[in-house]
Amino acid sequence: MNDHFPDKERLDLDASQAADRRILWLVLLINVSQCLAGMGVGLWAASTAVLGAALDNLADALVYGVSLYAVGRSRAIKVRAARLSGWLLIGLALMLCVEVLRRFFGGEAPLGPAMMVMAAINAALNIICLRLLKRHRGEDVNFKASAIFTSNDSIVNLAIVLSGALVMWSGSNLPDLVLGLVVSAIAANGGREILVDATEHEEKARSEAT
Repeated sequence: MNDHFPDKERLDLDASQAADRRILWLVLLINVSQCLAGMGVGLWAASTAVLGAALDNLADALVYGVSLYAVGRSRAIKVRAARLSGWLLIGLALMLCVEVLRRFFGGEAPLGPAMMVMAAINAALNIICLRLLKRHRGEDVNFKASAIFTSNDSIVNLAIVLSGALVMWSGSNLPDLVLGLVVSAIAANGGREILVDATEHEEKARSEAT
C-alpha cells in the first residue's frame, strides 16, 4: 500500500508544475500584449512614463519566460534564473533613466488622455496577473520575482494616470519625466529585491546541504 505513495507524490508534483506553467504562460502573454501596446501608445503620445511601463512589461515577459524554464528544475537553476531577472530589471531601469534625461533637454508635452487610458487598462491587467500569481505563489523564488514585478507595475500604472492628469493641467512634460525617473527607481528596487531573495535562497540551500 505504501509503495503507491511515491507515485502519488510524483503525480501531485507534476500537476503542481503544470499549474505553474499555465499561470506563467497566461501572464507572459498578457505582458507581451501590454508591452507592444505600450510601446505604440508611448511613441505616439510622446510619453516617457508609458514607454517606461512598456519596458517594464517587456522585463516582466522575459522574467516569466525565464521562470517557465526554471519550473521543475533544481533550486540552483531557479536561483540563477531569478538572479538573471533581477539584473535584467536593473539594466532596463538604467536605460529608462537615460531616456528621461535625453527628453529633459528637448521634448514636447505628452498626450495626457492617452497616458491615462493606457495606464488604466494596464492597471486592470496587472491586477489580473497578480491574482493569478498569488493563487499559486508558494515559496518558489521565481514566482516571488514575478509577483514583485507585477506589484511594481500596478503602482506604476496608477501613478501614470495621475501624471497624465497633471500633464493635461500644466501643459508640460515635466510630470511625465518625473514619473519616468520614479518608474526607473521602482524598477531598480524591484531588481534589488529579486537579487536579495535569490541570495537568501542560495544561502538556505547551502545551510541545508551542510
